Amino acid sequence: MKTLISCLFCITLIGCAGGGAGKFGPYNTSSDGEDKRLMLNGYDPVAYHTTQELTRGKPSISTQFDGVVYRFGSEANKAEFVKSPDRYVPQFGGFCANGIVYGIPWGGDGDQWKVIDGKLTIFGGQASRNYFLMYREPNMALAQQYWRDEVSGSNAIWQRYKRLVLRVPHYKTGAQLETEWQQSRQQPLKPASAQ
Repeated sequence: MKTLISCLFCITLIGCAGGGAGKFGPYNTSSDGEDKRLMLNGYDPVAYHTTQELTRGKPSISTQFDGVVYRFGSEANKAEFVKSPDRYVPQFGGFCANGIVYGIPWGGDGDQWKVIDGKLTIFGGQASRNYFLMYREPNMALAQQYWRDEVSGSNAIWQRYKRLVLRVPHYKTGAQLETEWQQSRQQPLKPASAQ
């Protein structure tokens, strides 16, 4: 019992230390040089939309939005971002969208992504991307629900631990998702007229 109380106390301290969610956060940030809250590991958020390629942003061409730093490959991309940041910021704070389906803000790499319905969506790896896109519409609805109802404005560390202990009803393990992914790949494609 003493160990359980100690663990809960430590989690609470960690949760209190995280803070800084910003108006639209929490955010999945990294640290690089002067930029301690860097989004997308320094990739240019506008380039995902305009060139559909990963473009490394330059520390000298950056701006802050909602307490985090974005870097850009060009001054033109920076100007476009400043003009309408809501269009270019990644949804779900840059966390893996597949994790947000389960209310878990964790991971997310700038190099695993897809623009879905005009919004940059980040994933924690190729497998997470596959699993999310396998059930794209229901997963997007769940991710938006959990982001809106639980994650947005929360402390990411506290929320993560809460949902790792108190699983959502539709939770699936990585092994279960991999099995479903493999099975979906083995099913023959239906002709367009039959869909």
